[in-house]
Amino acid sequence: MIYVCIPAHDEAETVGVLLWKTRKVMAEFDRDYRVIVLDDGSSDDTRAVLNRYKKTLPLTVFHSDESLGYGRSVERLLRYVVTQASYPKRDCAVVLQGDFTEDPADLVSLVKVLEGGADVVAAKPDHSDRPVPRGMRVARWAARAVMGGAYRKAPVSDPLTGMRAYRVIVLKKAFRESPEKDSVVKSDGWAANMELLAAVAPHARKIAETDAELRYDLQVRDSRFNATKAFLSLTRFRGGSFWAGVGEKTA
Repeated sequence: MIYVCIPAHDEAETVGVLLWKTRKVMAEFDRDYRVIVLDDGSSDDTRAVLNRYKKTLPLTVFHSDESLGYGRSVERLLRYVVTQASYPKRDCAVVLQGDFTEDPADLVSLVKVLEGGADVVAAKPDHSDRPVPRGMRVARWAARAVMGGAYRKAPVSDPLTGMRAYRVIVLKKAFRESPEKDSVVKSDGWAANMELLAAVAPHARKIAETDAELRYDLQVRDSRFNATKAFLSLTRFRGGSFWAGVGEKTA
């Protein structure tokens, strides 16, 4: 079973298209799947849009009246998957953004690499000639500089990107060491992606990555990403010891 996990906040204009594309991709991929969406305190019509897709997709939707933030939303989705997966050594969870910057078609390559023996597969963003917001370009450059050894010794080439496939058994082991009242993810945005990767990496026998295209030009609302907050959050990830005990890295 493939669990497609989508944290959504004010995504009424994009989440329907994302779900439709996910349905099309998974029908061609011919794997059992379920889409899990957490509506994170949306103030637009996100809830109504999601409800319309419940009859056409294997879809589970959770609503939070208060905004949890990206990091906590992702962790809540993944913890739910751990409770639902019947075959944790075979089942996997894939995280997708709700704003359509990540193409559901790319989850196929992530899952195929995972089926080939990896326990965690991370997307390696390929921006090609697509425009990337200036704030994100600057923050990524600054992150590499301020994080130093923590960035260079990461088990993937871009530890800030959240689009990943996780074998459920790896998530189960990571969350077992950190009960829900003591969350694995205490930051938000890119820092949350770093924390989650650091939590699961020691339990992964093999960590791999595959190319994926990010489409910031398709965003129809302002991103939840805040360059200044991202930079400040990432300043605490320093030194190679942050990645102690990680599994094998493959390109």
